[in-house]
Amino acid sequence: MQLELRHLQAIRRIAEAGSLGTAARRLGVSQPALSAQLRRIERAVGGELFVRGPRGVEPTRLGEFVLARARRVLGEMDALGAEARGFAPGGPLRLGCILLVLVGALLDRTDAVMAGQELTVDVGVSVTALVRALAAGQYDAILYGEVNDHRVSLPDNAETRTVVPREPFCVRLSAAHPLAAREAVGLADLAGEQWLGLVEDDDGGPEALTEACARAGFTPQLRYRITDRTLGHELVAAGRAVALTQPTASAAPGTVLRPLTGDPLTGRVRLAWNRTAVSARQAGLLHRAAALAYLDRADTNPFLRRWWDAHPGLRPVVD
Repeated sequence: MQLELRHLQAIRRIAEAGSLGTAARRLGVSQPALSAQLRRIERAVGGELFVRGPRGVEPTRLGEFVLARARRVLGEMDALGAEARGFAPGGPLRLGCILLVLVGALLDRTDAVMAGQELTVDVGVSVTALVRALAAGQYDAILYGEVNDHRVSLPDNAETRTVVPREPFCVRLSAAHPLAAREAVGLADLAGEQWLGLVEDDDGGPEALTEACARAGFTPQLRYRITDRTLGHELVAAGRAVALTQPTASAAPGTVLRPLTGDPLTGRVRLAWNRTAVSARQAGLLHRAAALAYLDRADTNPFLRRWWDAHPGLRPVVD
């Protein structure tokens, strides 16, 4: 058997994951199938590539040698694809974006920062769907969020970079809510409230909310799952629900935004791209546009500016 790029990708993924099970999930195959593939690769190279250690599977001496060469070859292939596309672009750069509040400003910033580069932007509500589309080649890059310790598993050919290292979630309340008069709201004060979320909250948000509320002594009641942001604002304004939101969210009639004391839930915004389709320069420009778009909204709510003043190392960095 001759080694192919998919074999090198499997070796790299196993080394990065530290476990066959985790690597199999990230590659989208079963663990037995990946184990069988690894055995065939090991027969082809003449020895074991991984052994089980105290921290999971670890490369052998032969494995380290093969892994170093695999990374070099895969890196060259990624660069070849991206640079070739730069010489002969086959179409617009395709960006998939989760329903983040910076989308509107992002469109303006990409037009300015990436002048001359045709770009299409699709907005969705599912991080999982965006990642699958990136893996399938339907998108060249995706912009998405993660909540608390949640990490999105990306395809093997993806590179990622953080746009916003950390932002404190706030709560949207009815302007007539008894807590609306406060400058900040404790999560425990929201026990008994009905919560509103998106139809497909797969950024770690629901799990993080449940864990944070459990620490505050209650279980949140998630009653509404919707995709229409305007409808959500109307439900909150009517006092039927409360909702978590980004600190850069816009005002909505009949509602107020209040920070949560102690920052029990925080998020980050990340950019991921296909290394074979997006050059390092294009990725840098996308990152710059996204960071500037976020900064455009930094003064939407004054409590975010105060939070950044207290956490200066967490501001988006603009290259």
